[in-house]
Formats: sequence, structure tokens, C-alpha cells
Amino acid sequence: MTEPPQTAEPTAPEPEAAPAPAADGRAYQTPAAVRRRAVLAGAAVSVLLILAIVLGSRLLRDFDSALLPYAVATVFLAFGVAYRYTVWISAPGARRLFRQGWRSFFSADNFRKAPTALPKMIATYLGFQKFLGARSHARWAAHQLLFWGCILAALITFPLTWGWFTFTSGTGDGPGYEMRIWGFKVLGFDSLNILGWLMFHGLDIAAVLVIAGASYFLWRRMKDRAAITGQRFAYDLIPLIALIVISVTGLLLTFSSIFLHGGGYEFLAILHMVSVVFTLIYIPFGKFFHIVQRPAAVGMQLFKYTSRRKDEELQTCRRCHEPIDTPDYVENLRGTMKDLKLDFDEWAEYCPRCKRVLRGSAYLTHVKKGFK
Repeated sequence: MTEPPQTAEPTAPEPEAAPAPAADGRAYQTPAAVRRRAVLAGAAVSVLLILAIVLGSRLLRDFDSALLPYAVATVFLAFGVAYRYTVWISAPGARRLFRQGWRSFFSADNFRKAPTALPKMIATYLGFQKFLGARSHARWAAHQLLFWGCILAALITFPLTWGWFTFTSGTGDGPGYEMRIWGFKVLGFDSLNILGWLMFHGLDIAAVLVIAGASYFLWRRMKDRAAITGQRFAYDLIPLIALIVISVTGLLLTFSSIFLHGGGYEFLAILHMVSVVFTLIYIPFGKFFHIVQRPAAVGMQLFKYTSRRKDEELQTCRRCHEPIDTPDYVENLRGTMKDLKLDFDEWAEYCPRCKRVLRGSAYLTHVKKGFK
């Protein structure tokens, strides 16, 4: 009789290897872990905003219940921004940009070496966006109208929505009014003079600026072939349309109250509220999220500027020996490429022209080999 065949004893599965650490020493996080952190960050920011609303409105004494939908939308906005920002900086490349940028932003050493660099970059890069002027003067002007219109609207709307600002009249119907912040009187003004008109029509001014800027970009995306080719309706067009709807309905509210004695005001108020709430909730997950990302980019620009002010020489190209950038910046770029598992980080040590030449030579050698 033959012996039965021997069966191999079952072996325990080998444990999964731990994720390789990034170039900055931190291990990569799983998507589930990143989402958990993002949810916790969003919840924490939302709770802090709710507490700020309650305390800033003096325990809701100055809170207008008619503005409750707007306030709820800002809480969702805070959650979405914190969630998206946490997810964004969890990516290896963005994390390095975030850490290096804010490290330069808060560096006392950088401030001593270049005390005017940070205010100048905030003004030119964040405020006036001079880099857009190099592309098109019309786009720069339209972006300025859109940017400052949104800033003005946010500075007025958010504090009013949260109950931080109040306007009260001693006589009940003016013309003398007092503006209070957190219950403290800040300014007294007459609603019939220029200052009073500006105070009560600041949102109308912001609406005109936004309509002009958004209309130009909407027109460009319908006419410019380069813009049409790469645009997406939900990502590129809906934000512009939403801003125009908010601005137009806001102006119509003023028109109704002044010229129509309140005719159609209720319908316009609901339409305006719906458009504002939709836009606030949409902001963290649409194109306008770059507003939140921009300060980190300013920090990165500061890092480049201050590193170039050092006495060290610029690193040269490995092929043509022309200057590329500072060794710190090149090393930071290589570290980012390693974090992203790009196995050609040494290419950061070549200038753009040599990169193109080497790619062309490789194409002729390996792809077109044997063809004349």
C-alpha cells in the first residue's frame, strides 16, 4: 500500500509591511485615517465657530433669528474648509509645501533678514495678485473686482450674520444710528450723509464689483478657446453663476425696498438666501477653495525669497552648469518628489532646457531607434 501524500501544514499569513516613511520621516496615512482626522478637524472648527457666535452675540441677545439659515451655512462652510484643508495637507507634496511655507511665514530669522518681504508678498501676491497681470491685464482687473467685492461682502455679511455687528437707532427710525461690535459702541453716524449711505449700501457696492468681475470671466469662458477646452461646468461655471445670482438678487432687494415699496421682497429674499446658502456650502469643494490654499503658497514664495538672500551660491545644472536655484530649494523639491514616490528626483538638478534635451534624446534613442 502506498502512503497517503503528505500535506503541507498551513502557515500563518505574513504580516503586511508597514508603509514606507516619507522623505520627511512621517509614515504615509491610509485614506480612512485621513478622513477620520479631517472629520475631527471639521467638527472641532464647527464647534468653535458656534461658541464664537454665541459669545460674540452676547449669548444670542444680538442674534437675528431671520439670519439663522445664513449662520447655519457658515457653520457648514467652516466644517467643509477644515475637512478639505486637512485632507489636502495630508498628501505628501502638499504637506511639505504646508510645513515649509508656514515655517518660513513664522520664522523670526527670516523677519530679521528681510523685514519687508512678508508684508510686500501679502500685498502683491494675496491682495493685488500681480502675477495675474503678466498673463492678461483684463483678467487681472476682473480678478481684482471679483476679489475685493467678495472680501467686502464677507466682511459685512459674516459679522452681521453671527450677531457680532448691530446697528441701532435711539429714535427707532433714524436718521442717527450707532454701530456696535460685541455690544460695544464703535461708531455713530447719520444715515442721510455719505458715511451713512456707504454703511447701509456696502453690500450693493460689493455686488456691483462682483457682477463686473464674474461677468467678464463668464464671457471669457464662453468665447476663449483655451478656456473652453479645459473647463468643467460644475467646477468652473457654477461658481461664477452663483456669484452673479447672489449679487443680482441682493441688488433687487434694494431696488424693491426703495422703488417698489417692498413689492416682491419676500420672494427675492428667499431666492437670495437659497443662492447664498448653496454657495457657502459649495465653496470648500469647488474652485474657490484656492482662496484657503493661497496663504500657504505665500509662505512657499517667502521660503524661496529668503533662501536666495543667503550668501551661498546657487546650485548649477548637472549638464550645462547654468544656475538653477538655491540648494535648499532644490533639496526641498527632491524631497517632495520622493514623498510622491517619483523615482526620478535627480532630475530636479537639471535646468528646464536640459530636461527637454534629455527627454528628446531618450525619445530618439529608445522610441525612434532604427527609424530614419
